[in-house]
Amino acid sequence: MLTSLSIKNYALIDQLNVNFNDGFSIITGETGAGKSILLGGLSLILGKRADLSSLKDSSVKCVIEAVFNISNYHLKDFFEAEDLDYDEQTIIRREILPSGKSRAFVNDSPVNLSSLQLLGERLIDIHSQHQTLALTTDTFQFQVIDALANNDSNLQKYTSELKSYKTLKKELKSLLEFQAEAIKEHDYNSFLLNELLEAQLVDGELEALEEEYESLNNVESIKDNLGEAYQLLTDEQIGAISTLTALKSTLQKLSSFGSKYEDLYNRVNSSLIELDDVYREVDVLKDDLEADPNRLEIVDSKLRLLHNLMQKHVVESVSELINIKEQLEQKVAVTENLDEDIQHKEREINAKSEALDKLAKTIHDNRFKVLPELKAQLESILSGLGMPNAQFSIEVRLKDEYLSNGKDELSFLFSANKGGNYNELKKAASGGELSRIMLAIKSVLAKYIQLPTIMFDEIDTGVSGEISNKMGDIMREMSKTMQVFSITHLPQVAAKGHTHYKVYKEDINEVTHSNLVQLNHDERIVEIAQMLGGVEMSSSAIAHAKELLN
Repeated sequence: MLTSLSIKNYALIDQLNVNFNDGFSIITGETGAGKSILLGGLSLILGKRADLSSLKDSSVKCVIEAVFNISNYHLKDFFEAEDLDYDEQTIIRREILPSGKSRAFVNDSPVNLSSLQLLGERLIDIHSQHQTLALTTDTFQFQVIDALANNDSNLQKYTSELKSYKTLKKELKSLLEFQAEAIKEHDYNSFLLNELLEAQLVDGELEALEEEYESLNNVESIKDNLGEAYQLLTDEQIGAISTLTALKSTLQKLSSFGSKYEDLYNRVNSSLIELDDVYREVDVLKDDLEADPNRLEIVDSKLRLLHNLMQKHVVESVSELINIKEQLEQKVAVTENLDEDIQHKEREINAKSEALDKLAKTIHDNRFKVLPELKAQLESILSGLGMPNAQFSIEVRLKDEYLSNGKDELSFLFSANKGGNYNELKKAASGGELSRIMLAIKSVLAKYIQLPTIMFDEIDTGVSGEISNKMGDIMREMSKTMQVFSITHLPQVAAKGHTHYKVYKEDINEVTHSNLVQLNHDERIVEIAQMLGGVEMSSSAIAHAKELLN
């Protein structure tokens, strides 16, 4: 509920600070006294765009601040989603700077207008001609029916399931599109993959094959050089082993004469051991080396295959070819497994569709059950508001299409006259009738859900005294479960309020100012008497005012 409002430098208001109570509050005042200014200030709090012309003094910023008690509004999740600090006593502040810039704050945290509008919708409902027209929309009419049907939890589940369903449908569409493209490439990818599979690629084999090719291709030259090396090692006259053996024998004779001679001996002995090992390996290589034209052809063919594949795929190593092979395997596998993936996705969609159908049927059944009750309540209330022949024809029919709030098609028709044809509200009801229908609907809703603070702006315009009296009763009854404001020119309605505020204008130093004050009991008598009989109050007007208040 709105607990206080502060306005500085807005329109005709210099400074205004007012506290509000729960229950039913009345706001009265002469035409032009500034009631619209009050509504304008509240609209800024609710996220309306600011206008520099609203500043009373264009050199000073305008500040409007409202305090709300939101303990019963279940808004913690909203505050968390909007990244705002939650407080049961929430303060909304709007500033319009002389530069024309506007700033908004919720509990001192800056917010953008879209967030402020979303919050404002949950805090105050200002009844206006535009809001009355909302009554003619399917969205609003469904909200009314679902409130009576207690469909909130079902609708939340349905919304969640519908979101999942749409995601699955989108994923299936992507899979089908991908499959169509993949099929075009599948044959070519399979051909490339088979080429690489047949090549039996092994990481590092290119270097080994090149080495083997050089050996096989130069076998005679290698054999000649190995034979010459063998001769140089083993020749009895000049062979390296014979010479090194003689050197070892000579140095052995010196090794007993000191460590430096012994060290020379040991070094030569190590060299002889190593040279002997070289000799044995040369001997083996020489004997094992043979020309192998068949193997040379095989190696040459494999090398040419590898080089051709690397050139074809524009890479420089076998390991890169192996990576490409693995990528092709994935593409081909994905394409071949797409049918299974698509079937799995279709099964998921069918299961989700069944869950949605079940929820939609529950929502529909709940709606269908409360339609007679809603129709009876509305017709009963409107009968007391001077529309005794008002009748509604409300139907819900299940369709095949998944809508945002179920699968129902709604027919919400109205007839104001006995024997008249039913038609859509916007065609069958006048502006004054729509206002009374909206009041009736709001009064019904107040019994079933926690509505935000509501402010009726002259909803009783153009009705008789007896009907206005009934409207006042309805608004007072609504105020048992919510905070209700009524801006009115009718004394019958004004007398119903728990609290009464008056908007008035006064001239100070030839400047007009608007203000708002709470009236005490005696001041209420005077105000209502003036509403009954004008500024020159008669004793009968005062007596009538007292009677209304009592």
